[in-house]
Amino acid sequence: MPDTGTEDLLRELAPQVLGAVVRRYGHFDTAEDATQEALLAAATQWPRDGLPDNPRAWLITVAARRLTDLLRAEQARRHREDTVSSWAVPAADTDDTLTLLFLCCHPALSPASQIALTLRAVGGLTTTEVARAFLTPEATMTRRITRAKQRIKDSGVPFGLPPAVERAARLDAVLHVLYLIFNEGYATTSGPALHRAELSAEAIRLTRLLHRLMPEDGEVAGLLALMLLTDARRRARTDVAGTLIPMAEQDRAKWDADLITEGVALVSSALPRGATGQYQLQAAIAAVHDEAPTAEATDWPQIVALYEVLLRITDTSVVRLNHAVAVAMALGPAEGLNLLGRLESDERLATDHQLGAVRAHLLEMSGDLPAAHTEYLAAARKATSLPQQRYLNTRAARLALP
Repeated sequence: MPDTGTEDLLRELAPQVLGAVVRRYGHFDTAEDATQEALLAAATQWPRDGLPDNPRAWLITVAARRLTDLLRAEQARRHREDTVSSWAVPAADTDDTLTLLFLCCHPALSPASQIALTLRAVGGLTTTEVARAFLTPEATMTRRITRAKQRIKDSGVPFGLPPAVERAARLDAVLHVLYLIFNEGYATTSGPALHRAELSAEAIRLTRLLHRLMPEDGEVAGLLALMLLTDARRRARTDVAGTLIPMAEQDRAKWDADLITEGVALVSSALPRGATGQYQLQAAIAAVHDEAPTAEATDWPQIVALYEVLLRITDTSVVRLNHAVAVAMALGPAEGLNLLGRLESDERLATDHQLGAVRAHLLEMSGDLPAAHTEYLAAARKATSLPQQRYLNTRAARLALP
């Protein structure tokens, strides 16, 4: 089995290798299979033989050779053998991850398929994790990803960054994909760990690349700011045992001041330019949290006002849930509970733990400890992340009657 360092390196290199192979040879679906086989070979050989001098070039070479083998095995494409065999291995110093990201967001695909394919090919999420991000059955997601790869294959689109006009049209899907990848890394939806730092780091890296490509786009800057301002709090979110610590109880000295400074500068520069988008507003909310010296000093009325603007742009159940929390903190738990009552019939929240967890917290704030205890336990049963389950059960245990 590969060690943690090797696993982290392979996860980081996987989209770069896939992008390099697709750029040079095409055959998206087959190239993904070849890349996976190269990663498996590395996971077996590197811990035994040691890291090669250039791990990325090693993976690209192995994947390219395996792609040749796979193409040769397809009788219908036997006439391409000589051409494929003569191809040179692509340069190992070119990072094609961002190009791969735009390819996955090809306009021939539906928005849902764009996001699913990118999370799978670029973000490195398993099909199960992608399905959970969409609240969709795994079998449905498998079919969606397979169809998406086939559509790209059939389109014959060349591998490369799209022209500026087309790039703008794909941008919404690209930003949403990066947002989902970051969130899965920052607050993992399942498993034993609260964080998957390699995913959030990759999302930040890709968004930095996108920001350099489109420096004047306010939403790209807003998303990068949001990621930085959120990731700045990561070290304070858990204790040494990995137990979740809510923001109000975090040691703010552990927050990354450099990331906060960079994030605040980005959003401050982006907000005055053009129309204000959802990522800029979320970044502004994160900045208010990060700039407060203590939890008690948080400017909750300003956060409420920002959420109300955000609701006019994107009226989603998650935004409404966060708005209810902000209202409770600004005006009292009764006001927040009243807003939560309007979300009871939301089907997307019905199977998620967040609504129950927020209700439990507001009930605890209001002094209704027995009801809060019940809600914490119910939310814990719905949580799929072990740290979230432990946190909610611990909160319930603190309120348990003698």
